[in-house]
Amino acid sequence: MIDEAVEEEQIIRTKFDALRPVMDERVTRLWAGAEADALGDGGIAIVARATGLSRTTIRAGRDELLAGATADEVVWVRRRGGGRPRLETETPEILDVLETLVDPVTRGDPESPLRWTSKSTRKLAEELGAQGYALSPQKVGQLLHARGYSLQATQKTIEGTSHPDRNEQFEYINECVETFHTRGAPVISVDTKKKELVGSYANRGREWQPHGTPERVRVHDFIDDTLGKVIPYGVYDLAQNTGWVNVGIDHDTPAFAVESIARWWRRMGQQTYPSATELLITADAGGSNSARSRAWKVELQRVADRSGLTISVSHFPPGTSKWNKIEHRLFCHITENWRGRPLVDHETVVQLIGSVRTSTGLTVKARLDRRRYPAGVKVPDTEMDSIRLTPADFHGEWNYTIHPRE
Repeated sequence: MIDEAVEEEQIIRTKFDALRPVMDERVTRLWAGAEADALGDGGIAIVARATGLSRTTIRAGRDELLAGATADEVVWVRRRGGGRPRLETETPEILDVLETLVDPVTRGDPESPLRWTSKSTRKLAEELGAQGYALSPQKVGQLLHARGYSLQATQKTIEGTSHPDRNEQFEYINECVETFHTRGAPVISVDTKKKELVGSYANRGREWQPHGTPERVRVHDFIDDTLGKVIPYGVYDLAQNTGWVNVGIDHDTPAFAVESIARWWRRMGQQTYPSATELLITADAGGSNSARSRAWKVELQRVADRSGLTISVSHFPPGTSKWNKIEHRLFCHITENWRGRPLVDHETVVQLIGSVRTSTGLTVKARLDRRRYPAGVKVPDTEMDSIRLTPADFHGEWNYTIHPRE
């Protein structure tokens, strides 16, 4: 919701900057009121932050429109150029002073009183007042916008320590995928999607509803003891652009991950690749399909034995999960499909996932998995020794093949 409010604020600011030179005071007031009314709840605050206009002015414009404004009313409240001079004109140094408070590390004193506190417009106005500059929080916001600042959330872009063979592993995976596709063999990308609470909880995003009747959800996200949470484990077929999601309700374990793959093979893969004798799995290096997990390899051996498939696995290097195809070819579309809608029960989750369709032809199937998957299962050495695993010459801990046992 924060990202959407920021986006709306940016749109309003762009409009205001374009129209401001040709709008008089009354038109400005009416336009701001119209934008606030169109945004609904919180609209006045968003327009105020975007334009620097006072909430009183915006509210007056909205009320004037609702009362039925006419074109023959007085346009100018005061003559052009009237009123007090702009604060930044009288005290031009205030912009630099403000920037040292907003970004004290690079532009000002690291010992600034706002170094370790929230830099809201109210606190900035208070600190400027202590330095002899009297102005309102609204004016602070207007000055920040003029300097190119905007409210922004943090963005996840910094990964962990990069492995020295990261690029080589990417190239290795790409070569394996091309080789399997050339032979007509299946290649899948797998991963666990973020766990989701089931019940009347808020979900990010907005959905069309009759005006003034938003979907009612719980105020607090305390887990429902009856419905609990769901764990969607996805399988994405790179060649067919199809997805399978096994919706678990217990624990995200290696047994659950491999069972999800096995279900994909029985319900989709086997029909699509009836003559296949091998399968390539690309997966993250951690989680329930971790490269170090003994249980993951044991469970894959069991699937290989039952299906007769020779299963090759290539893990992405640590800290590179965003490169996994399933993240931006399947999971993002699931998130988009249920935006702004509470996941009230298990059936709703399955239906929303299964109804995902895209312009590129993506289709998805989903099923609820009610099985229990105990966590913390130990794998003895004797069971590990029985696995027919062949490590690759290049990073055998990431790349390996499991053969069916006779």
